Amino acid sequence: MARVLIIDDDPDIVESMKVILENKGYNVISASSGKEGLDKAKKDKPDLIILDIIMETGDKGLDVARQLKKDENYKAIPILMLTSLKEKTGFDFKGEAGDKDWLPVEDYCDKPLRPEELTRKVEALLKGKTG
Repeated sequence: MARVLIIDDDPDIVESMKVILENKGYNVISASSGKEGLDKAKKDKPDLIILDIIMETGDKGLDVARQLKKDENYKAIPILMLTSLKEKTGFDFKGEAGDKDWLPVEDYCDKPLRPEELTRKVEALLKGKTG
């Protein structure tokens, strides 16, 4: 089954997503920082990355996504960006979704994410679809 890397500094969110995805048969790896996430992405070459934006810095997730998408070895790995920015700041990514330089991910969603929506998005991204 597909290998999914979750990069998020909230251990409760990581654990809940891990349980949901492992129950669907996915092999789940996790990292709690952007640096650890980059290291694991390069070492384990996952089939999909679920990436938080706000970690060590307010936009560390965007930095991680940009680094991966600029690297020929990792740019084809789909990224599902998770964010609580809308809840915390009111900023909505809907207008930024088409700008792959600014938001270099295949899909994004606001936290919290319902289990069925998480599995639907993971399945779609692994099949090469967005949304």
